[in-house]
Amino acid sequence: MGEQIMERTHENGTLRLANVGEKVTLVGWVAKRRNLGSLVFIDLRDRSGIVQLTFDESIADAVKDVRNEYILQVTGTVEKRKDANPKIATGEIEIHVESVNIVNSAETAPITIADDTDTSEDTRLKYRYLDLRRSILQQNLILRHRVCMVARNVLDKQGFVEVETPILARSTPEGARDYLVPSRIYNGKFWALPQSPQIYKQLLMIGGMEKYFQIARCFRDEDLRADRQPEFTQIDIEMSFGDEDTIFAVVEDLMQNIFKETKNYTLEDHFVRIPWAECMRRFGSDKPDMRFGNEIQDITSVFENTEFQVFKNTIENGGIVNCVKFENAADKYSRKGLDQLQDFVKHGFKAKALAYLKMENDVLTGSIAKVLSEEEKAKLVEQLGLANNDLVLVIADNARIVQASLGALRVRLGHELNLIPTETTYKFLWVTDFPMFEYSEEDERWVAAHHPFTAPKEEDVDKLFTDPGHVSSRAYDLVLNGYELLSGSIRIHSQELQAKVFEAIGLSLEDAKARFGFFLDSFRYGTPPHGGVGIGLERLIMVLAGTDNIRDVVAFPTTNSSFDLMSEAPNVVDKKQLDILGIEISKQEK
Repeated sequence: MGEQIMERTHENGTLRLANVGEKVTLVGWVAKRRNLGSLVFIDLRDRSGIVQLTFDESIADAVKDVRNEYILQVTGTVEKRKDANPKIATGEIEIHVESVNIVNSAETAPITIADDTDTSEDTRLKYRYLDLRRSILQQNLILRHRVCMVARNVLDKQGFVEVETPILARSTPEGARDYLVPSRIYNGKFWALPQSPQIYKQLLMIGGMEKYFQIARCFRDEDLRADRQPEFTQIDIEMSFGDEDTIFAVVEDLMQNIFKETKNYTLEDHFVRIPWAECMRRFGSDKPDMRFGNEIQDITSVFENTEFQVFKNTIENGGIVNCVKFENAADKYSRKGLDQLQDFVKHGFKAKALAYLKMENDVLTGSIAKVLSEEEKAKLVEQLGLANNDLVLVIADNARIVQASLGALRVRLGHELNLIPTETTYKFLWVTDFPMFEYSEEDERWVAAHHPFTAPKEEDVDKLFTDPGHVSSRAYDLVLNGYELLSGSIRIHSQELQAKVFEAIGLSLEDAKARFGFFLDSFRYGTPPHGGVGIGLERLIMVLAGTDNIRDVVAFPTTNSSFDLMSEAPNVVDKKQLDILGIEISKQEK
C-alpha cells in the first residue's frame, strides 16, 4: 500500500465495448465488493462513474482485506461481460485485473455512499465530504458549473463585462438582516456582508460600464427553508440605456441557452407576461406554477342577491367569493380529507371557512348546497362548466385571504391529484407591475415593497402621496415552475423622483443621506437610465436537477437552522480575538 501511482489511462465511467482488448490503468474508490469463490468482483468508482473489476485466483489474495472506500489503482484488460448490467453505463464490459496497488485504506464509512441512501440528512451533512462522493451530488455540482460557464459565455457575447464587487461593505437597509463583521482597525464599527450587489452595480452604471454581470455571493440573515440558505449565489446583471423589453430579451436568451446546453430542451421564443394584480386574481400567488390550470374563478356576482348570510355579509363588507374547480376529483376527497383542507386554510392562511360543492348525478351537493338557491346553483353550473364528479372549493373573505388560501389549495391539490406533469416540463412567466409600496403595521407607514431605488410606473407618479397603495412599480420577477427565479426592476435615475419616493415612505432627505449618502451623491453627476436582475443560481439548478431541496445543489450547505454540522459553525472564538475587536459577550449560552 502507498506505492507511487501511475497516471491513469481512462476515467472509470468512460469505458465501453469499443475498448474491449485494451490494457487500461484506473484509479478510484471501492463502491462494492463481492466474493464468488475463486473470483472477487469490485465496483470501482470515480467522478465519471463505476466500472466492474474482476480478480481471479492469481491476484485475489492481494485484495482480501479491501473494504468499501479503499482507494485502488489497477491495471488490466477490458473484456466483454457475460451478463451485462443495463443499470450502469459501463455495464457491458469489465476489467480483468492483472496488477493492483492499494493507494489508501479507509475505515467503515458512517454513511451509506449511494444515490439511494437511507442515511438521515443530518448525518450526511455532518460527513458532507463523504456524501459528496455520491454520484447524484457530484452531477448537481457539475450541472451548476456548466450553467455558470454558459452564463459567462452568453453574457460575454452580448457585451457584458464581469466585475467583482466588495464582500465587505457598509450596512444599508435592503429588507433582510445583515450579517455584520466587526472592524479591528475601527473598533465599534462594522462591515456588512452584501445582501446583494445592488448599490455597487448601480454605481457601475453611473460609472459608465453600461453592461455588467457577476456570479455574486450574497448573504442574508433570515429564517431558512428548503429553497433558501444564509449565503447564496445569484447571476447578477445590470445594464444602462434599456427598458423592460431590453432586459427581458437578455434574460430569455440566457435561459434559452442554459436549457439547450444542459437539458437539450428548447424553450419558447418569448416568455408569457402577466401583471401582478392579474396574477394574484388568477393564481393567488405571485409565483404561480404554470404547468397546470385550475385557476381561481371569481363567483362573487353569482351571489349579489344571495340570502346566504355568510356570503351576503362578506360582499357587503367589500369582500369577494372565489373558488377553484378540480375536474373528476369529488370522489378523491372524503369528509375527512375535506376537513384537512379546511384546517389547512384556517391555520395557514387565516381563512374563516372553506366551503365545498360536488357534482353528483347532475346534482350539486356539499357543505353549502342546501343554503343556495336553485338560481345560484344553475349559475354556478353554467359559469364553472361543472360536470359529474367535479369538486369546487369556495372561500368568501377579503381579497388577500381568498387569493392566498385558494392559491395554496391549487398547488396542494395539483400535487395530490397529479395534475402537474411528471415529464420534464418548464414553464416561465414574467410577473410585472408589482406594487410600489406595502403598508407596515409595525411602522404604521408605507414602505418600499422591493427597494427604494425601484422606479414607479410613469403614469402612477402623481399617486405617490395621494394613493400610495395603488402605485405600480417597474419591478418584475421571473417565475419558473412555481419558483421565483429572479427579481429585478428598472431603477430611479432622477434625483427629483428619488427624493419623492423617499418622502412617500417617510424617509427624510437627511435620513436618506445618512443611510445612502455616497450613493445619492453619485446621482448628481449624470445617472443613466438603467435596470437589471438577480437570478437565483441555486433555485435554477434545483429545477434543472429535479430536486426541491437547495442543499442538494450546494457543496457545503447548512441546516434549516443555519448551522454547519460538519464544521460546527458558527462557534465560539477566543476571548483574545474579541478583545482585539473591542467586543464583549453580554450573555453566552452554554
